[in-house]
Amino acid sequence: MSRVLIVGAGLTGSLCACLLRRELQVKVHIEVWDKARGSGGRMSTTRPPESPHSHSADLGAQYITATPAYAQSHHSFYSELLSSGVLQPLLGQVEGLRHRDGSSDYVTPLGMSSVVKHFLSESGADVFFERHVTGLHRRGASWEVETKAGVSEMFDAVVLTMPVPQILQLQGDVGQLLSVQQRQQLDGVVYSSRFAVALFFSPDVVFNFSWSARYVSSNRCICYIAADGRKRNADATGLGPSLVVHTSAPFGLENLERDKDDVQPIILQELQQLIPDLPQPISIKCQKWRFSQVLTSVPDCPGHMTVLDRPLLVCGGDAFSHSNFDGCVESALSVLSVLKASVRQEVEDVTRC
Repeated sequence: MSRVLIVGAGLTGSLCACLLRRELQVKVHIEVWDKARGSGGRMSTTRPPESPHSHSADLGAQYITATPAYAQSHHSFYSELLSSGVLQPLLGQVEGLRHRDGSSDYVTPLGMSSVVKHFLSESGADVFFERHVTGLHRRGASWEVETKAGVSEMFDAVVLTMPVPQILQLQGDVGQLLSVQQRQQLDGVVYSSRFAVALFFSPDVVFNFSWSARYVSSNRCICYIAADGRKRNADATGLGPSLVVHTSAPFGLENLERDKDDVQPIILQELQQLIPDLPQPISIKCQKWRFSQVLTSVPDCPGHMTVLDRPLLVCGGDAFSHSNFDGCVESALSVLSVLKASVRQEVEDVTRC
């Protein structure tokens, strides 16, 4: 049985695991490793432990927009998520939202990470958190994968779905195997950076504005605010509301190397100017997204980059397509085609032996 490791428990990684399981069933053993304490990646949902009675908050992606073309070509994915209740149409008012003709917006009642958790659950993969991959070494027909904690395991194929700069930092044989053109393409990937802040309030707090989310164009720091439960059609009795604030990309880049604890007061001060009568939160969480969205992806790349055919090492993610839900689906489908061919070739080789 082929052993496949997928590095990264975000959307692309979870989709790769799910699609590979559905395609090859019991012919493959799948593991997913992530350096974080939970799944989601940039579709993360958080609830502070000191505020169990507050609504959770999406610190990364806020909602999913399906263009008419992708609604058709990726119909099976949208249908699956809608029928299972993971997705629902966005019903609340979003001030400043610029709609493309015919596009549809969807939210997640249980938070954006529920999309990733759905596909991970469907994959039946063994998922391990707090496994920070630091090196890959070619050992004959296999890969030895090392972690920061000293864990080392062997796999027949490895899929890397983390941000490109983290791929380029890997120790071992990856750097030597990249061609000059591949290295240039990866070096050319550019990400935006930003900060996100979640404010959690007590159950008796009621926001006095009518919108679910609001795009802000007149502030140097803040570009987006959302009443998270209201945005998700998920306001619940007994749970305090939460408010999510995203900074602009220029502000994120300007303050990228500063500690998030030093940037948080600046964001809160700007928020106070935008919503002067905002109640005092009972808890606050700040997140620095060094790799927020892909601004420049790998050119002329069909959703993946194959570093080595045997043993297979392939890179995937939105850097190899475009930075949204459908871009991750496109990349996962592209990676799947390479994985299927590799696993089937391995099965044939074993059968001949």
